[in-house]
Amino acid sequence: MLRLDPAAQRAVQQRLGLPEADAFLARLEQLSFDIVGPLEQVYGGVVDVTGFVTELVLDALEAAAARPAALRLLDRRREINPAWFQRSRMVGYVCYADRFAGSLQGVRRHLDYLAELGVTYLHLMPLLRPRDGENDGGYAVQDYEAVDPRIGTMADLETLAADLHERDIALCIDLVLNHTAREHEWARKALAGESAYRDMYLIYPDRTEPDAYERTLPEVFPDMAPGSFTEVPGLGWVWTTFHEFQWDLDYANPAVFRGMLGTMFALANRGADVLRLDAAPFLWKRMGTNCQNQPEAHLLVQAFRALTRLAMPGLVLKAEAIVSPEMLVQYLGGHDRYRPECDLAYDNQLMVMLWSSLATRDVRLAEHALSRRRPAPAPTAWVSYLRCHDDIGWAVSDADAASVWLDGFAHRKFLNDFYAGHFPGSFARGALFQEDLASGDARISGSAASLCGIESALAAGDDEELTLAIRRLESMYAVVFSFGGIPLIYMGDELAMRNDPRWHQDPAHADDNRWMHRPPMDWALAAQRSEPDSLEGRAFAAMRGLIRARRELLALRSGGATEILPTESRSLLAYRRVHPRSAPFLSLTNFSDITQSVDAGVVTRAGLRQPRQVRSTTGDLLIGAARMELPAWGFAWLTGT
Repeated sequence: MLRLDPAAQRAVQQRLGLPEADAFLARLEQLSFDIVGPLEQVYGGVVDVTGFVTELVLDALEAAAARPAALRLLDRRREINPAWFQRSRMVGYVCYADRFAGSLQGVRRHLDYLAELGVTYLHLMPLLRPRDGENDGGYAVQDYEAVDPRIGTMADLETLAADLHERDIALCIDLVLNHTAREHEWARKALAGESAYRDMYLIYPDRTEPDAYERTLPEVFPDMAPGSFTEVPGLGWVWTTFHEFQWDLDYANPAVFRGMLGTMFALANRGADVLRLDAAPFLWKRMGTNCQNQPEAHLLVQAFRALTRLAMPGLVLKAEAIVSPEMLVQYLGGHDRYRPECDLAYDNQLMVMLWSSLATRDVRLAEHALSRRRPAPAPTAWVSYLRCHDDIGWAVSDADAASVWLDGFAHRKFLNDFYAGHFPGSFARGALFQEDLASGDARISGSAASLCGIESALAAGDDEELTLAIRRLESMYAVVFSFGGIPLIYMGDELAMRNDPRWHQDPAHADDNRWMHRPPMDWALAAQRSEPDSLEGRAFAAMRGLIRARRELLALRSGGATEILPTESRSLLAYRRVHPRSAPFLSLTNFSDITQSVDAGVVTRAGLRQPRQVRSTTGDLLIGAARMELPAWGFAWLTGT
């Protein structure tokens, strides 16, 4: 148990005042195990842990004292209701500030649009000041204490956060944990010969250790940035997992942990409610491994979570960890015993399984893969999504594929061919990303609408196919909204925005086709959302309908459980969702080009009494009949008593 001496306790009272000091000290008592335990394991042989922890607690005290009154009020509300982010009304929207509205001030001017849609969680993609020139889409941060000057200032960010909070919208921003830009102050001081800052990075005098590490290191961007080390004249070989201008930090140095913790405090005090921890699996390096998901990476995140909770209990941490499901749940604290870590994590597997089912018209792989994974710990939540700013990597294990009589490599190749539009009869219009001709591996770029067939239907002038493509988009999002977790809408999907045909005309983007699915927001198209017969109106109405229906369904809040219910149809995905305080919920989705019939006994197996339909693509299911029919690419949500 960590206890402050009487002098330190008096300092807490002087800085915070008696009521808040009492709350701070109570949190410290509650969180001390989660602070001291992980740091003892990571740094026990490096520093005096008691002294180091005391310094960190005092840092947390200063951050708490500097916290604006409005944010303290939010903390108080969220401490009373720690499950605030699990509510079924939580619906996220993801965008780049400049692509959405030009600037942070522009985002403020469009908050009515987000409110009309029903958004309660806004994730603004990397907005801290990046290096000039190539910057990995903003993930090469030069200054964590400044906003990218092209979109605004820290004052603009604070004002936007305040406006969002008035509308009860949470703000999520990115924090790049694994590396900084080589132009960052720490890196510049390291280059200038300051040993304390050289020790902030992983730097080697020659190729001996880098060569030994690279025997087991995979390459993240083999085409754009081969290798994991870069020679820097006058410094040595710097570990650069992602790009040569992104220098990996050395978390074996306690000063790195303390410096990044200070950054978390500062961003939260600017108004961030959620910090997306970019590249969390890469924080610790160990010879002979792939240097991902090491035990120390989890311990570091656990300590980050506990110390930020001490200073600002309303802050939520989200793991950006695109790893196997068995490893992913650990970032939510799902270890051999629950150890609080991140509150949120991306459900990458659900996204992959949806696109796999769409291409094959077969849900058996999804049924198997999704039914065997461990659930998220009850205090946490998945973040569910259909598309994001990144490419789609086909995280389909050979074992899962074999369980439904598929060859894993052949299936992944099929998915690439299908979504790149190379497979005969494919409706998708995507593009291969990072294709490796030697291994046959690749990933896919493309907007959700273009991958669902909307772009090809418009090009063909085929109204019937366009209707089916819109249904595909809506039904895929219906799963995202109901499978469990916080659903995210990627900017433009609510308007069925397609690939940007001019993405390569910007020299800064010409070598990265992921920019095809990062188009600027088309506000002229958005203005058509009120026209019910337009494509934009149809898509917007579908998304708003999902959001409104979800808000009323307690079963869809996080903290419940999802159970796959196999049916006799290989094209029909059925699952039930239960929460301790709600009636069961049943979702049915048809992943095929034809109407699918299902035995109405699935309603009984889902535990629904007096079932009623709350949302569907079209028409009624004739509940009570022996069989129910779903139209091609249709879905239905049912609940009961």
